Amino acid sequence: MLPFTKEVFLRVFEQYNAAIWPAQAVAYGLSALLVLLALKPRRGSDRVIAAALAGGWLWMGVVYHVMYYSTINWAAWAFGALFLIQGLLVAWTGALRGRLEFRFVPDLHGWAGVGFMVFSMAVYPLIGLLTGYDWLRAPMLGVAPNPTTIFTLGMLLLIAHRVPLHLLVIPVLWSLIGGATAWLLNIPRDLAVPLAGVFAVWLVLWKNRRMAVGER
Repeated sequence: MLPFTKEVFLRVFEQYNAAIWPAQAVAYGLSALLVLLALKPRRGSDRVIAAALAGGWLWMGVVYHVMYYSTINWAAWAFGALFLIQGLLVAWTGALRGRLEFRFVPDLHGWAGVGFMVFSMAVYPLIGLLTGYDWLRAPMLGVAPNPTTIFTLGMLLLIAHRVPLHLLVIPVLWSLIGGATAWLLNIPRDLAVPLAGVFAVWLVLWKNRRMAVGER
């Protein structure tokens, strides 16, 4: 059982979205830019993508989880810590050390990655609108955990080399947590999050194994 009702949960999103506006528009525009940089890389684009992803996870760890979600759920403090760790890992691996290279390759992994990102940017909010959620009560890409997790998994699938597994653990863990919350609160839209997490794990393990064999 959760320590809050569906109405209380949605009210937190309403307060959060109202307080941070227009951060949602900025985050959405930045997400679109990251997709373009992954599809058409430029000099330094890999570090930009990593820095932006890291910034989103750090923001959600502090602002969403600690400042808002913790008012109705004590576990949000632990969730916030996980999001901060993920943000620091992405920043260290990609933005600071330059160990991440994002490239679109027209294979299963590439198309799945693009599909994840398109879903988080277009399909996810559309489902929310069609099921009666106005934007104030909707999780927004770049500033809310569930759509940003799906977007991040999509970006990880576009990594040109073997995907670092330490960057996959927390997004997949959150996909399961977010899915469990959606199930208990009867929010069908967010049941896509654990499905994305499980599918991403399978794709990453397959990709890494295939690339390891090719390097022998």
